[in-house]
Amino acid sequence: MTAELVRGQNHTLPQTRLEIRVSAGTPVVAGATLGDERGTVRGIEWIAHPGSPQLPGLDVSQQAAADHRLAVDLEALPAGAHRVTVLLALPVGAGGPVRFGAVPAPFVAVTGLDGTEIATFTLTDLDAESAVSALELYRRQDAWKVRAVGQGYAGGLAEMLADQGVTDPAALAGSIQEAVTRGLARSVAPPPPRTPEADRVRHATGSADHRPTAPPPAAPEPPEPLADPATTGPAHNQPHTAQPHTAPGPAAGGPSAAGPSAGGPINYAHPRRQHAAPPSPPPAAPPAQPGQPAQPVAGDATGWSMDERLYNQIWGMFEDLARAVAAYRSAVDFAESRMDQELDRALSDPRNRIGGAGDRAREAARAKRDELASRAREALDRDLAQLAAEAAVVEPALPAAYAGWGNPVWHAHRIPMEIPMALRIGDLHLPERTDLRIPLLVRLPLERGMWVDSGRTASEAAAMMDTDRLRRLAMETAVAHAARLLAVYPPGEFAVHVIDPAGSAAGPLAPLVEAGVLAGPPAAGPGGVASVLAHLTRRVDLVQMAVRARAADSLPPDLDTGEQLLVVNDFPHGFDDRAVTQLRYLADEGPAVGVHLLMVADREEASAYGPVLDPLWRSLLRITPVADSHLADPWVGHAWTYEPLTIPPGSRVLEQVLAAVAAARRAAGR
Repeated sequence: MTAELVRGQNHTLPQTRLEIRVSAGTPVVAGATLGDERGTVRGIEWIAHPGSPQLPGLDVSQQAAADHRLAVDLEALPAGAHRVTVLLALPVGAGGPVRFGAVPAPFVAVTGLDGTEIATFTLTDLDAESAVSALELYRRQDAWKVRAVGQGYAGGLAEMLADQGVTDPAALAGSIQEAVTRGLARSVAPPPPRTPEADRVRHATGSADHRPTAPPPAAPEPPEPLADPATTGPAHNQPHTAQPHTAPGPAAGGPSAAGPSAGGPINYAHPRRQHAAPPSPPPAAPPAQPGQPAQPVAGDATGWSMDERLYNQIWGMFEDLARAVAAYRSAVDFAESRMDQELDRALSDPRNRIGGAGDRAREAARAKRDELASRAREALDRDLAQLAAEAAVVEPALPAAYAGWGNPVWHAHRIPMEIPMALRIGDLHLPERTDLRIPLLVRLPLERGMWVDSGRTASEAAAMMDTDRLRRLAMETAVAHAARLLAVYPPGEFAVHVIDPAGSAAGPLAPLVEAGVLAGPPAAGPGGVASVLAHLTRRVDLVQMAVRARAADSLPPDLDTGEQLLVVNDFPHGFDDRAVTQLRYLADEGPAVGVHLLMVADREEASAYGPVLDPLWRSLLRITPVADSHLADPWVGHAWTYEPLTIPPGSRVLEQVLAAVAAARRAAGR
């Protein structure tokens, strides 16, 4: 049973590997400090924050977001650490609220790795404070407990750090806010917020009185795609939610469906879906028949361009489907619960235990349950039909970057002169209607790398496949993603490096090699691994120094400043300790300066390195070469089935796209 804590209350923790989920109505900075037996923070090396997000046993988010998932392994904390304090602060200079009293009360949940809530705490009664110590995990007589703190600081992050005993708290607070500002600057600017008169109301004609009430998201920005096991550590077969472009969000504490007794229809409006998008409105929808929903239109969302409107529309469809299914499942659960209660009441009366009264009570209760479930299914089918009609209109209108390999748009694709807003890396669906697929889009430039899990233990579908076949399929998936990235970047502004230590991926890599689009031949053997890693590490170091010194002109003329992708096959084969350290460095520091990882590996084989690889695993978006239900949405936490993009049998689209990339490079002299 979940313990709902109030300020000052504590609760025993039954396990030491935990996740702390934060849900707020606005982007916040999340961090944590370690304290000794007296609660003293021994130095900055005991503080995890966006500028330094990892400590032994502790991993926090790298930028401000409305939802956070912090990974904690209490047994892996540094020696002498007896306390973990979770800190929240409002980002400075981001144009958002400057005090917690102006936003919904933040919600914090401590959960196990399987998502089961252990304790929750809602931070109420905050006003002028812009920073708060939310809760602390502390050791007491060889046992760990959690305490709800809720101590706010009107002086902000600096005052809160000073209260923790940090030396020079103002300087540290400034560096943290600077790291947050850099993270926000790397994000694509969101579309303008909606206006009440421009909201698009979906399913306006359907009756949803039987369904639970689900409040609309309080955050002003829609969450990014789902997240993966990266945010919760090695328990990677459990569903995980995404951080807003930091993932594909809280299943706990966020806006979820309440019981049907709450009454009223669900608000299906996406936070930023509108009829019109500045500066030009989307196409007008065909007139609807009386009593019927409006006909769907591609681009029916807010945005400054059609690509942006389609991007927001896809995320609106994703949220609509998540909430519609949540309403249905909640209504069915309510019907079952109501039947159980009616049966308990009826059978507790001794008079109903004689004759046929008990049987009649059971039949009546089951009939009512079936009626409520049938009404819920009818409403769900109506909502799903509307979304399916919208998907049928949207899919043909997608640009190449958002389209699947089977879309004819790829056959007429021309290499663009500027990068698109996002890239499609797969599809998502729920068991209530498996043919209704929602594109999974990730923002560009990439804000995190990807891990293509080639292990047979990754999913049930993978367990039934031959090991060699699965590994080849995983590498083919990575090659297809690399090809899509090359195809949507301007000529010469995206380079792909490949590490194939044993040369086992020669077959899947053939399209990239034969097209001549790689930055160099696939690196083989320990020497090749070391050479590529040294080259990319040097690039990260030089660009970081140039950025900090504001001296971009000082970069060596031979340095490629375009985005770089490193594809690693069969990790950790061919990697020594130094190479693993460099790889972790690239995963941590690379995305900020345009160096990204695409790992192809079996997580179980890589586990030989132990906790040293946990931060790497958590920092990457896990995808699979076969269908797998390991992703979760940021609103209600459904387990979504991820379907990788596949090239139609017999199609030469991959070769055609790579040939176009090579031709564009030659024309540009790159």
